[in-house]
Amino acid sequence: MHVRPVKTRVFKQGEDLIAFICTHIKKLKEGSVLVVTSKVVALAEGAVVQVGTSRAKEAIIRAESDWQLQAKHGKITLREGLLMWNAGIDESNAKGNIILLPKDSFAAAGKIRSSLLSYYAKASKDKQKNKMKKLGVIITDSRIMPLRAGVVGVALGYAGFKGLRDYRGKKDMFGRKLKFTQTDVADSLATAAVLTMGEGEERQPLCIIDDAPVEFAKRVNRRELVIAPKDDMYRPLFRYRE
Repeated sequence: MHVRPVKTRVFKQGEDLIAFICTHIKKLKEGSVLVVTSKVVALAEGAVVQVGTSRAKEAIIRAESDWQLQAKHGKITLREGLLMWNAGIDESNAKGNIILLPKDSFAAAGKIRSSLLSYYAKASKDKQKNKMKKLGVIITDSRIMPLRAGVVGVALGYAGFKGLRDYRGKKDMFGRKLKFTQTDVADSLATAAVLTMGEGEERQPLCIIDDAPVEFAKRVNRRELVIAPKDDMYRPLFRYRE
C-alpha cells in the first residue's frame, strides 16, 4: 500500500472543491482511494462561524451534538455515531473562527467521487479504455483516543468501498473459527493518511492511497461501523467515577 500526501495552496472558504482537487491531482490510478480532510470540505460548504464568547461556543457544540457530557477541558460529544471532543469543531488554521464538521460527510464523499469519475473520464484520451470504475473517497478528521496520547485519523464519511471487513466465521492460522473479529477498514486508511498529511503548517489536505486492501463497491452502508452505546464493550467505563 502506498500513501502519498498532496501539497496544495491554501484552500479558501466558498471555493469549488472539485476544481481545487482536479488542479492538484491531474490523474488517479484505477483502484485509488482519495483522502480529503474535513476542513476543506467544510470550508467549501461555508461551515465557518465567528464566535466571540465561550457561551456562544458552547451553544454551537450543543447544536452540533446528539449527546454531550461535560469533561475537565471541554465536552465529550456524540455526533452521528462518533464519539468526539467538542462536536469536532476546529479552531486550528481558522483565522480566529470556528470551522464546523461537514453537514453530511457521506454525501460529500459520494459527490466528490461521482464528480471525479466524470472529470477523469472526460480528461482521458481513450474514454472507453481508461474509464475509471474503482475509486474510493474518504473524508477525514483527527480524534483523540481514550487513554492514548496524540491524535489519529477517523473517517467521517466515505464512498466507493466497503468500510468494514468481516472475519466472523472464518478460521485463523491454527484453524480456530473467529467469532468477533472485524476490521475497520475506513478508519485504518484514514489514520494512515492523516499521519502523512500532518496537523500543522504542512498544507496537505489531500492524500492518495494506492494498492489499498479494500473491496470496492458502488454503494456503502453508512451505518456499518456504528455500534449503539448499549452494545459497546466499553459501556461499563461510562459509569466510572474518579
